[in-house]
Amino acid sequence: MTFKFCMKSVLYVLLFGLVLNSCKNDSATEHEIAKINTQVNIERFDRLFDEVDAQSLPKLKLDYPFMFSEKYTDSFWLAKKADTLQMQLFNETKKAFADFEDTKVEIESLFNHLKYYFPEFGTPRVITVTNDVDYRNRVIVTDTIVVIALDSYLGSDHEFYGAIPKYLRTDLKKEQIVVDLANAYAEKSTFQPKRKTLLDEMIYTGKLLYFKDKLIPFKTDAEKIGYSNAEMDWAIANESYIWRYFVEREMLYSTDAQLPSRFINPAPFTKFYLEEIDTDSPGRLGQYIGWQIVRAYMENNDVSFKDMLIKSSEDIFNNSKFKPRK
Repeated sequence: MTFKFCMKSVLYVLLFGLVLNSCKNDSATEHEIAKINTQVNIERFDRLFDEVDAQSLPKLKLDYPFMFSEKYTDSFWLAKKADTLQMQLFNETKKAFADFEDTKVEIESLFNHLKYYFPEFGTPRVITVTNDVDYRNRVIVTDTIVVIALDSYLGSDHEFYGAIPKYLRTDLKKEQIVVDLANAYAEKSTFQPKRKTLLDEMIYTGKLLYFKDKLIPFKTDAEKIGYSNAEMDWAIANESYIWRYFVEREMLYSTDAQLPSRFINPAPFTKFYLEEIDTDSPGRLGQYIGWQIVRAYMENNDVSFKDMLIKSSEDIFNNSKFKPRK
């Protein structure tokens, strides 16, 4: 079997241009979204904490009470700030994020889209921190606050990430910040009953990726799913084979607990258990196919974006008319 993204105004123009050139978005809708013009103030708590001293700490705690646990004394926080590792994190973050303008523009565009599709959305405070390179918790999103751990976005090849598996390091770069934020909002906005089958998992993650289609259309498909361009090309070229593999082995409705780890969860490659292709394939191909099914469903049905987010996997699959690329 053969397997085959100067001045702020200029940045907005460039970003809007990318959106208009995307074949996956309606230009009239994007024009209306651009008019929303959300303004975001990036609160650089990472810098404020780096510069804090015994005199300024009480005010910082008053301004950011949720960043300081009451069980720790001021001496604890001052000692933490002066810790050698913390100083290294502060220094590296300063270098990587001396200019936050490009990322700010992308976050504002994300918020424009959220306000358009979810009118109830209120612009949150956006606060940047360092978090001891806790890369599994890079962003935290609530209704009123967004926290971004900048020390998890220093660049895929940064020395701090040497012990992290390569397939996870690829997302530890500043271009990924708005993608991670979009994913966090997708998880907050997407409802699906308890996921039992592989198809349930595929459709759920497909919804999250389609959410990114709508909310961050200025990102490429590869960036949305966290693939390299080569990995994206592999998935596209082998779409028909992947689908046939699932169908012929009757995996779609299987409740085998091992299937998500093989086809959905982050991994260096997808576990087909076929020696000739496993190491060539990107991970999470079940997510990729679920994405294509949700896209097909939205193309072939008169359903709103918000309504799709609460549809069952069976409804979406049965009415998708999905056909993989040949």
